[in-house]
Formats: sequence, structure tokens, C-alpha cells
Amino acid sequence: MTHTVIDPPAVEFGHVEHVPVHFDDLDALGILHNARYAVLLERALTPYWAARGISFQGGAASAPDVFHAVREFSITFRAPVTGTGPVAVHFWLDHFGTSSAEYGYQFRSPDGRVVHAEGRRAIVRLDPATLRPTRWTDAARAVAATLLRPTPTPA
Repeated sequence: MTHTVIDPPAVEFGHVEHVPVHFDDLDALGILHNARYAVLLERALTPYWAARGISFQGGAASAPDVFHAVREFSITFRAPVTGTGPVAVHFWLDHFGTSSAEYGYQFRSPDGRVVHAEGRRAIVRLDPATLRPTRWTDAARAVAATLLRPTPTPA
């Protein structure tokens, strides 16, 4: 089996990660099952943060910021993903607060032309001992800064 490497589409902010859609991600109609979008978004986010030193490997967190929970996940479906193969996941941060963060994301065709779905994902960093919100570290703030969507300047 050969794999074709597809360059991610160029974006003005955030990051694009190609994530494979496998046969078991499909529903009975042969389209990406709605519940799999959250998993594929996680699979796009994980290598980005891991490449920047924030990951969970060997049974341990490399940084305390790995301990966070999803507070909200919303998605709007635009066009079905049909079949297996790569999907381009464009993600960015619209907000990075004291203990919370809000991602925006789009699932696109590998060339970036078709938007399959879009939405938002809010997370909260938790203290492992108390399970209460706690501050992000400076290391997480530095990585987050690379993903922040610029605020539009008024005309």
C-alpha cells in the first residue's frame, strides 16, 4: 500500500493537520459517523501540542497542562466525508484565558476547498488533586500564542 503525502492547505492562522479516516470511522451509509469528529479533532490537536513538549507519553504527563477536560463541543455539518483517507483539520484558538480555552475548527477536504464541518471546543485546565479549574502554565501559554486567531481590526 502506498501513501500519498498531501501538503496541508495554507491558512492565515492556526494549524492544519491531516488525519486519516479509517473504515471503522464510517457509518452504515459509508460516511464519517457524526461521533467520530470529536475523536479526529483530538487526533489533530495531540501531535501539535506533543511536538511542542506538551503530551501524555509512557503513562505520564510531560506538563501539568495535559490535565484538562472538555467543557463544551459543538459542531455544524456542511458536507459529508465519504469514504476513507485523509481529512484536513484546521484548528485555532479563539480564546485562551486563565484556566480555559476555546478552539475553533473546520474539517476540510485534503486540498482545503470543501468544508465538511465546523464548530468549537471549549476546555478547562484542572488541578489533578481537587478537580477544580487552575491556571495554565507559561509553557502552555507560549504554545497557545501560536494558535490564537488574530482579532480583526475595525475598518
